[in-house]
Amino acid sequence: MILFLMAGYKFLSDVIRKCLVDSTERKVKIWQWITNMLVIAFIAVALLAFSQDHSKSHKEKSRLIGCSYMTMNNEFYQILNEQVSHRVEAERDRLMLRDPALDVNRQIEQINSMIDEGVDALVVTPVDSSSLSKVLRRARKHGIKIIVVDSEIDEPGLADCTIVSDNYNAGSIIGKYYLKDHEEGQVVILTHESTASGRERVRGFKDTISANSEIRIMAELDCQGQVEIAMPVLRDYLEQGKKFDSVFCLNDLAAMGAASALEEAGILNETDVYGVDGSPDVKALIAEGKVRATAQQFPTRLGFQAGEALYKLLQGEKTEKNIIVPVELLNSNNVEDNYVDRWQ
Repeated sequence: MILFLMAGYKFLSDVIRKCLVDSTERKVKIWQWITNMLVIAFIAVALLAFSQDHSKSHKEKSRLIGCSYMTMNNEFYQILNEQVSHRVEAERDRLMLRDPALDVNRQIEQINSMIDEGVDALVVTPVDSSSLSKVLRRARKHGIKIIVVDSEIDEPGLADCTIVSDNYNAGSIIGKYYLKDHEEGQVVILTHESTASGRERVRGFKDTISANSEIRIMAELDCQGQVEIAMPVLRDYLEQGKKFDSVFCLNDLAAMGAASALEEAGILNETDVYGVDGSPDVKALIAEGKVRATAQQFPTRLGFQAGEALYKLLQGEKTEKNIIVPVELLNSNNVEDNYVDRWQ
């Protein structure tokens, strides 16, 4: 384009210069002014055309990435999505984020809509691990790359890459910590049965504490991993006169709801609460002695890995089919060393 502008400028200058060979000095100045105005107009038009062509070319080449996490009212997914978004922006692509708000039918509808919009890839955390098979098959038929993150789907073969925390071990390390403090016990478990990640954490915890026959599981209560559901669910259980000494929660939001219900009943200081996530709120509760421990996840690492896998797939490169991100135990001994006021 620059060469084109230079050639155009030279052509106009040469033509007008030839016209001025026999002109008077006054006419020369007039024609020089006309030349300059014509050249400026020519450059302006050419630059505008170049800008429009470049913009059109960039739009045609950019890729559209669809993201659908379980819910966006959990800061965990906001942090995870930030990492994916940073990578998409760095690649000069576009991101389409939709929030199903824990409604699997809404998630299916949103994914179908993103397929119709022409997304090149999907980053998905399933609301229900068993209900997305049909829509993900449709996505594959359209050549869309699929990255499942944080919680598996029941048909893992539909995903090009699955990236999760070590969810079984998250439950297991809490179970081991629980066994150190309890020779016997009565435990309530707060679950989220529709998610594979939640089921795996509960399984890891139950398998581990089963080593001690003096520990009894009193109830498993589904709270969908939400504060506003966990609190009334546990409150209702308490109002039935049930006795227990500990609550294992599939995530930190459930742990916050449990702690609130127990505090409301005046028995938080008598009851041990355990979570999974490593959220800033629960790290603060651990520091205050209101929650015993949590298994720390790393949403920044999950999001970074999702971005890496996404662009390897889009560029036709191979990536690992399954990526497992380790978890760590956080308790009163080490929580202050783990940036209490932020996610990791």
